[in-house]
Order: sequence, then structure tokens, then C-alpha cells
Amino acid sequence: QVHLVESGGGLVQSGGSLRLSCAASGGPFNTNTMGWFRRAPGKDRELVAAIVYRSGITEYGDFVKGRFTIARGDADNTVYLQMDNLQPADTAVYYCGAAQVPVIQLSYAWQYDYWGQGTQVTVSS
Repeated sequence: QVHLVESGGGLVQSGGSLRLSCAASGGPFNTNTMGWFRRAPGKDRELVAAIVYRSGITEYGDFVKGRFTIARGDADNTVYLQMDNLQPADTAVYYCGAAQVPVIQLSYAWQYDYWGQGTQVTVSS
């Protein structure tokens, strides 16, 4: 069975940076899309960033405004999220998802087949 593991979360001051990683293992697994979604307390889940694994096409949430970058890792079925200029509003649990088939839209969370347990990101003022 496919298993996704996230890491890299933690506590950072406003304006700081964090680098999240996600690795998918097990299978068989044909990765089409990998993405990051987040859920803050009292708020709905929202897209942070997603990437079509083979082509490199990306999509970002509107709040990112150039601060974050998603990229494929050197190993197969891995992805990173570089987050710069973090703000308190970015505080949330960040989840990695993976889809085996082409998705209609990268921001549709229901299209993702597998999810990690999440990693906490906390940004202090």
C-alpha cells in the first residue's frame, strides 16, 4: 500500500523560512500529481501548491503571492515545499497528497488518492 510521510514543519518567527518534504513509498504507484494542502483552526482546507509530476506544471493558492515554491525531489515520488517570508496567517497543519491519475484541477482535493498525516507549521509574530 502507498504511504506518504511529511516532515520539516516547526516553529518559526514571522519572516522566516521552512522547507517541507513529502515522500511516497510502497505501491505499485504511478505518480501523476503531488500537492500540499493546509488546514488552519476554524478554516477550510485550502490548496497551498501542487505540481504535475512529469511536466512540472504548478499551481499555487492565491495567498502564496510568490512566497512559496513547490518542486520535485531528486528521488522518485518526492516533493518539497520551500516557504519563505512566513506570516502568522500561514499557521496550519500542512498535508501532502498524491494522485495516480490526471486531475481535472490541481486545487480539487477530492482528486487525490493518498494523504499523509500532516506536519504542523506555526509562525509567531
